[in-house]
Amino acid sequence: MDVSILGRDFRITCPDDEREELLKAVAYLDKKMREIRDSGKVIGSERIAIMAALNIAHELLIAKRSDGFDTEEFRRRIDRMEAALDTVLPEQDKLF
Repeated sequence: MDVSILGRDFRITCPDDEREELLKAVAYLDKKMREIRDSGKVIGSERIAIMAALNIAHELLIAKRSDGFDTEEFRRRIDRMEAALDTVLPEQDKLF
C-alpha cells in the first residue's frame, strides 16, 4: 500500500488485518513530524523524523508507566523480596 508522510510517498507492505492500524500509525507519525517541522526549531527531514521517533518513544514509555504496572520495577521488587527471604528463612529453620 502507498502512504504519505510529510509529503513524501512510501510503499509499505503489511498484512490486510493490520492495514487499519498501520494507517493510524502513519497518520500519527505524519502529524508529529508536521508539528516538529512547523515549530521551526528542527530543519531537515531526517532530523524531523528522529525527533518524532524520540517523542513517540517517550510517549510510549510514559504510557507504559501510567498503566500502573512497570515490569522492571516489579522484577526489582521481587528480587529484593527473594533476597530478604533468603536472609530470614535459614534462621527460621533453626527454630524448628
